[in-house]
Amino acid sequence: MLDSSAVIAAEREQQSVFSFIGASLRAHGPVELSLSPVTVAELVHGIYRAKTPEGSRRRRAYIEELVDLIPVHSVTKQSAWLAGQIEGEEAARGNVIPFNDLLIAVAALEQGYAVLTANVRHFRLIPNLVVVATGSGR
Repeated sequence: MLDSSAVIAAEREQQSVFSFIGASLRAHGPVELSLSPVTVAELVHGIYRAKTPEGSRRRRAYIEELVDLIPVHSVTKQSAWLAGQIEGEEAARGNVIPFNDLLIAVAALEQGYAVLTANVRHFRLIPNLVVVATGSGR
């Protein structure tokens, strides 16, 4: 499951979508890649935050190519239930997990996937989630 931070890092490094996917597969073996609708929403958000029209067009093209090549996992009532369960259990322990990251993690858990991210901090709070750092892995 690709987190937006991994995709954004690749786009900022001017890595093509094809190269990004290839590098991910070379680094982690022949795994299936997937996107959460939340990841797509976070990426689309960046289109509208671009500082220039060219930046916006470049981001849009990148995201469109990415979602054409990588399937997007559906959100289900089971997703909502699992998100509520994890959020409640972790809140009871004093852990606050950003909701977007929680939903991305839930999609990964439901599919039996790891999360590929450049921002491991929040994902490491989620029980039973395999987190794979890319880039800075902050």
